[in-house]
Amino acid sequence: MSLIRRIDLRDADATVDYRAAVPRADFDIEAAVPAVHAICEEVRTRGLDAIVEFGERFDGVRVDDIRVAPEAMRAALDQLDPDIRAGLEESIRRLRATCANELEHDAVTDLGPGARVTHRKVPVGRVGLYVPGGLAPLVSSVLMNVVPAQTAGVESIALASPPQKEFGGSVHPTILAACALLGVEEVYAVGGAQAIAMFAYGVGPCRRVDLVTGPGNIWVVTAKRILKGQVGIDSEAGPTEIAILADDTGDASYVAADLISQAEHDPLAASVLVTTSARLAAEVEVELDRQVAATKHTERITTSLGGKQSGIVLVRDLEQGLEVVNAYAAEHLEIHTEDAAGWAARVRNAGAIFVGPHAPVSLGDYCAGSNHVLPTAGCACHSSGLSVRAFTKSVHVIDYSAQALADVAAHVVTLAEAEDLPGHGAAITARVGR
Repeated sequence: MSLIRRIDLRDADATVDYRAAVPRADFDIEAAVPAVHAICEEVRTRGLDAIVEFGERFDGVRVDDIRVAPEAMRAALDQLDPDIRAGLEESIRRLRATCANELEHDAVTDLGPGARVTHRKVPVGRVGLYVPGGLAPLVSSVLMNVVPAQTAGVESIALASPPQKEFGGSVHPTILAACALLGVEEVYAVGGAQAIAMFAYGVGPCRRVDLVTGPGNIWVVTAKRILKGQVGIDSEAGPTEIAILADDTGDASYVAADLISQAEHDPLAASVLVTTSARLAAEVEVELDRQVAATKHTERITTSLGGKQSGIVLVRDLEQGLEVVNAYAAEHLEIHTEDAAGWAARVRNAGAIFVGPHAPVSLGDYCAGSNHVLPTAGCACHSSGLSVRAFTKSVHVIDYSAQALADVAAHVVTLAEAEDLPGHGAAITARVGR
């Protein structure tokens, strides 16, 4: 019996909803709202005491001093494996380069003599970055959050990650080492919904932030939803997902390895192959059996691949395959086809697109220079991944001379009267003709 199910869409007609045809895992934020709302309210009303109690309850360790000492971060960096440090440094170098090219500059528009509008880009003042530490210490998420924030010019950065019982209630040392490497000095051993509430309300030693970014489990995502009126958020990212569009030129061993790489994250992770080739589908099934048996997290991966959120989708041709992947709007989309770049150029909806056999998602997770904090659950049809832009905001600066105002005054007064707002018009006439 195959580890992964098949979905045959080769005979589907134009009435089929492809987004519904490839279902996702159950990730019911609404069901989590009551419990998470209670946590956020406890943090808001009881402050640091609530955070300490929730850490003891959910993470199994009591941490009375939630802020990590700077010397602990420096010690973690000193003790970091040199090869890991080298990998982090190269990832940072590549990510800084792409982030620098994403920086937007002020746009000045002169609409006439003395009439100027400037579209100014302003960095967010203070951000709270969340780094998961549950099933795995996601040190790469430190880089993906911190580097674009620093490049954008954010002056105040705080980072939170769950306390680790194994390390005496501190944050995982590899995460601390990455913080030290990046010059982040404000780190808190706080996880889950209580971390997001801490950022939003400003609790204990942590001052309130303007924006919270970073991936997390359903508790973190639900807290973001509840608190987004109190604080800005990047997105409500759910379980990770990969879709692969492949024809009969695809390499089954590569495809299987990449499906497994995402299934390794979480039992709810989605791994989807969309292919025109029944032969490739069969070969991938064989490869999955072989590779899953030999990998470390066999149980987690088997659960993910066997879930309703994963599957091999058979399509009649690549045109239909393109429709399916655009409807699915995957967080990560790989293209394993002849003329992969040509097909990738026609993709409209994906968090990130990986072109050809030598650009696996794992490359993007660490060292491609791209960001791996991406929209999930179909949100790639309207949202983008984390970038420098997420840490900036736009401000229009309007600068008009007296003559420039006079030149447009009649139009403003007319439009104000059309909306029955005479006070608006009066604010113009008070200045014009004096």
